[in-house]
Amino acid sequence: MAEKTKTISREVEIQRAATAQKVRAFLPLIGLIGVFIVFNVLTNGRMIGNMSLVMSQIYVTLISATGVFFIMTMGGLDFSQGSIMGIASIVVCMVSKVAPVPIAVIAGIATGAAIGAINGFFYVNRKIKSFIVTICTMFLFRGIIKYLTSNAPVAGSAKLVLLNTDALKLTCTLVVLAIGFIAFRFTKFGMHLRAIGAGEKAAKFAGIRTDRMKFFIYVLAGAITGFAAFINVIKVGSVTSSGGNQLETQILIALVLGGMPISGGAKAKFQNIIIGSLLYIVLSQGLTMMGLSTQAMQLVQGIVFLVFVAVFADRQSLQVIK
Repeated sequence: MAEKTKTISREVEIQRAATAQKVRAFLPLIGLIGVFIVFNVLTNGRMIGNMSLVMSQIYVTLISATGVFFIMTMGGLDFSQGSIMGIASIVVCMVSKVAPVPIAVIAGIATGAAIGAINGFFYVNRKIKSFIVTICTMFLFRGIIKYLTSNAPVAGSAKLVLLNTDALKLTCTLVVLAIGFIAFRFTKFGMHLRAIGAGEKAAKFAGIRTDRMKFFIYVLAGAITGFAAFINVIKVGSVTSSGGNQLETQILIALVLGGMPISGGAKAKFQNIIIGSLLYIVLSQGLTMMGLSTQAMQLVQGIVFLVFVAVFADRQSLQVIK
């Protein structure tokens, strides 16, 4: 009788845990809807009236977050995305003045991939933790950005600004998201990523070449951000010393707000990118429309982020970052 009671209680606990997991999966979407409604009321409807302005701020975050999502799915982190954005933006501007725009875009992608390869080399071959490697490269390339833009902003070709249309930016963003979604959900690429995040040793025993996969993901993430640099540059046609500044923080916060598990694995969902990026941009733009000072905005954002992370975080999945 006692054993039967214990069995029943265990089944009840398992069902409760499964129900809680399903509810937690919908919380980011509920949070996004709630935040949008609140700010639309507080701004007297200006949030809906300025949706084009709100959406114009999300393209770079969405594209760059796709690469970081792949990294986090396998249990890693990348704090160098802002520096990759800055360096790749400078390269796009420089090359655009001496070559056609498509060549400049390829140069930006190649630059991002090269920096990603540096991250991947030290992470995979030298066995240094991902957050340590990417913090080092963040400071290294941020210093190079400051040096290259010390006298004046790096300007690109006038043709870049002519490409600054919502249609182009939306199309580029949708193409990146569509390719990323298909690769993550319907190919071995996504399956291998989730397997590494769930357990690297088990993935090795399953025949997955984990080191090669991890190196490739950092190169891919850098290349994706290098492409996002093109979208970033066409807005103003130049790059200043603050180019890409704090992008890595925006991406990480957006993914966490979207329900992304820090340790990656099977619980990572591609919609974490879209919901999290939208939530971050709506929150930031909403506070701006309310006319709050920078200090007040940072205070409110900090409180909201803590609340969302406390509610959304799956504590059972947290591990030491690889």
